[in-house]
Amino acid sequence: MADALLTIEGLTKAYPGVVANSDVSFTIGQGEIHALLGENGAGKSTLVKMIYGLVKPDKGTMTLNGTPYAPAEPRVARSLGVAMVFQHFSLFEALTVAENIALGMENPPKPRDLARQIREVSETYGLPLDPDRVVGTLSAGERQRVEIIRCLLQNPRLLIMDEPTSVLTPQEVDILFETLKKLRSEGTSILYISHKLEEIRALCDTATILRLGKKVATCTPADTTARELAEMMVGASFAMPEAKDQPLGDVLLQVSGLSMPSPGAFGTPLRDITFEVRAGEVLGLGGVAGNGQDELLMALSGERTTKAQCIWLKDKPVGNLGPAARRAMGILSGPEERLGHAAAPNMSLTENAVLTAAHREGLVSNGFINWGRSRDFAQKVISQFDVRTPGTETAARALSGGNLQKFVVGREILQRPEVLIINQPTWGVDAAAAAAIRQALLDLAAQGAAIVVISQDLDELMEISNRFGALNEGRLSAIRPVEGLTIEKIGLMMGGAHDMEVAHV
Repeated sequence: MADALLTIEGLTKAYPGVVANSDVSFTIGQGEIHALLGENGAGKSTLVKMIYGLVKPDKGTMTLNGTPYAPAEPRVARSLGVAMVFQHFSLFEALTVAENIALGMENPPKPRDLARQIREVSETYGLPLDPDRVVGTLSAGERQRVEIIRCLLQNPRLLIMDEPTSVLTPQEVDILFETLKKLRSEGTSILYISHKLEEIRALCDTATILRLGKKVATCTPADTTARELAEMMVGASFAMPEAKDQPLGDVLLQVSGLSMPSPGAFGTPLRDITFEVRAGEVLGLGGVAGNGQDELLMALSGERTTKAQCIWLKDKPVGNLGPAARRAMGILSGPEERLGHAAAPNMSLTENAVLTAAHREGLVSNGFINWGRSRDFAQKVISQFDVRTPGTETAARALSGGNLQKFVVGREILQRPEVLIINQPTWGVDAAAAAAIRQALLDLAAQGAAIVVISQDLDELMEISNRFGALNEGRLSAIRPVEGLTIEKIGLMMGGAHDMEVAHV
């Protein structure tokens, strides 16, 4: 291509037991928004790490603007005009916006000049940001702006974005898309990774699709349906989630007047949370990240205790009980953070299975772990939830994010909880895996469980929930039936603009 910015030829990278990328070739044009798609473990992360200088390829070459390109480290990539906004933010909460941005620059200007540059760039691209704000006081969407502005101050020729809309409201997504389109019109190229296929269709000019480490297709997303994109990623058709039409049962989980102080300097206090969930029901709770989701999960799971009468399991008050006691009674949970909270990074999948399933699956007897039963349970999770891993003794940190997500969700579902509270169940997983997880949640509800799904994926909540509520600054909106709710209305509820009275249902 005469107008090629980055040309990739035959990139290959192998690790012990797995080939992450095999002979991958494609081109990103000047001023193009180029999607990189693939199911979990397809090799997307390894590929962009090679482009950004975090990983050295075993074979293959790259050409940037007609010149051989082989960055030994990210600093070299940045100096040549390649910037990256990661899915997980790397910000210091106690520092200001300007201080965080300065830390990411090789030769930061004087503080006054940097503050002026931040204001100018943020206003130019429709991402207003106060350089003097402490990062810990920012919303998730504002924190993403910090990362983007840090990149834009480098005047990048190629901007890599990994799952950029996972923490944004629909209104914030619209603002981000306008920013990216403006960058494209100025000649900046964008490599865009997302599992939200309708976003890809609306935004991207071209899509390269990876499967099992190999490039399998290039297409124009606007001319391809979301289902066709998903099936190219997976290599087969798959069923969409389908709920069974059945009457709801008795109230299993009741929360009444739950208020808790913030667990830390930058956390969110819970304010008079009240709701109930019935057997067979999925209650969807939306909200922009940082509005009390983690705090609510900790309160419901028992990681933080409160007055006994604030939380009831059927006719038993459990608010003062810890996680082990609640698990034994049937309240199970899955937190948002996979590594470090849902799973111990350096422990094997078998060991991670024992961590939460020891009591309910009978994996410990007289203080001794039954390793045979534990491995069998871990293998059952791997098999039923299609976790791509060499085996049960693989360390959790060795799995791709999506495969670890499938493992931790499957581990909880297969313990047959009476109540399951889960935060971001399909975060970072591909369309087929997301459909499988959602179907597993619906099947669990059909078996009589009460399920609370906390998610920033509004399409997901609309698809599987019976009723919906929004968290904003630690308060819960009125609970509404999903039927008749629009995405726009939900977005406003998430932003606290409407219907933020506490729900008493």
